[in-house]
Amino acid sequence: MIIKYTRDTMSQIYLDALRIRNEVFVHEQNVPLELEIDEYEALTLHFVLYEENKALATLRLLPLEDGQIKLQRMAVIKEARQKHLGQKLMTFAENFCKEQQFTSITLGGQESAIPFYEKLGYHVEGERFMDAGIPHFTLTKKL
Repeated sequence: MIIKYTRDTMSQIYLDALRIRNEVFVHEQNVPLELEIDEYEALTLHFVLYEENKALATLRLLPLEDGQIKLQRMAVIKEARQKHLGQKLMTFAENFCKEQQFTSITLGGQESAIPFYEKLGYHVEGERFMDAGIPHFTLTKKL
């Protein structure tokens, strides 16, 4: 397993991240493509987890103010689920954030994924909201 990251939206890493997001969000969850690709693509750091040179999981990080960073677009392709790859990618990203002196991570997690995030130490804040027609909650974690 190897995890790579980039800000370069012309790189193979970014293209691999987009392929995973397209497969999971657009095809599996019916999120419109125009909502999946947004104005933050070039402002975020895109992470991809590879096994045997195959891209299996992705997420992106968007720096905010006051030491906060927002984790977005967390996805694992269907065939690789239940292998704890999402947890490994999240841990890697959290360690990266600590090294960069961020003090907390926030994310908008799908309601169905709340137990996954809670196991990793995230706490639900606020009320349920809809994003791309899918119920979400805001979650945060101090680093």
